[in-house]
Amino acid sequence: MAKKQTAGRNKLGDLAPKFAELNDDVLFGEVWAREEQLSARDRSMITIAALFSAGLYPQLKSHLALGKENGITKEEAVEIVTQLAFYCGWPKAWSTFGLIREVYEQK
Repeated sequence: MAKKQTAGRNKLGDLAPKFAELNDDVLFGEVWAREEQLSARDRSMITIAALFSAGLYPQLKSHLALGKENGITKEEAVEIVTQLAFYCGWPKAWSTFGLIREVYEQK
C-alpha cells in the first residue's frame, strides 16, 4: 500500500490549497492507491515516461525517486530512458541520465 502523500500540502498548501488537496488525496490517495488495477511500480514507469516525453525534469527527478521506492532498479531506469530516447528525443535522455545518477547514486 502506498504511503500517505503530503508533498502537495508541504510545497503548495499555503499558495494553492485545493490543488494540494487534489494532488495528495485524489491523485496519490485514490488513483495511485488502485494497485489491484496497476501496481505502483508500473504507475511509476508510466509516469516517468510521460514526464520524460514532456521534458518536465524537476517532476521527473521526483518520480525517479518514487520509482526507486517502488522497486525500479537503476538498470531499469537506464533502460527506460534508452528506449524513450528513440521516441522522445536524444537530448532528453542526456538530461535524464544525470537525474538517474543523482537519484540512484546518492549516499
